[in-house]
Amino acid sequence: MTDTPETPQDPDANPSAPAPTAVWDGAGAGLVRLDWAATAVLAASTAVSAALLGDVRYVGVGVALVLFAAGCVAFLWAYAIAVQRSRTDAIGIGGLYFLAGPVAPKRVKALCNGALAVQVAVSVAGASVRPFTTLAFGTLAPMVGIGINGLWAARHGRFPPRVVRGARPASGRPRSS
Repeated sequence: MTDTPETPQDPDANPSAPAPTAVWDGAGAGLVRLDWAATAVLAASTAVSAALLGDVRYVGVGVALVLFAAGCVAFLWAYAIAVQRSRTDAIGIGGLYFLAGPVAPKRVKALCNGALAVQVAVSVAGASVRPFTTLAFGTLAPMVGIGINGLWAARHGRFPPRVVRGARPASGRPRSS
């Protein structure tokens, strides 16, 4: 067997996307659990805030703002990891933050995007039940789901290899056709 150095891919080639893993091997399970824990906390604080509207509503505001801030941190952290991976992988925003395409196994997509959908539904329902109250802050909380999706994809997601079109070889001369 001969070892050959990596050669750049043909710029006219159409790279096929990597096949999604059929079975989830448990990679990033902690992030999935964290996503659902955040969803449960949001649902509980929204329900209590909608039902009681006293001083407890400030707890709901605090929970929403903490989840929003954590989501912003996770979002930027995922972006930083993705920028590093983008040197070799073709990373798209839909795949990174919404697990679109062959990025994640079906179970991970269902769990993570399911948590995000529940977060959006709970926050919109809470703000709709008590319009013009502090429950409107809850609509910021689903940022945590987007950020966690991004972290999962940036760390464990499968993206197709990056193809650089029109790249010049190391000699500096353009390729001949």
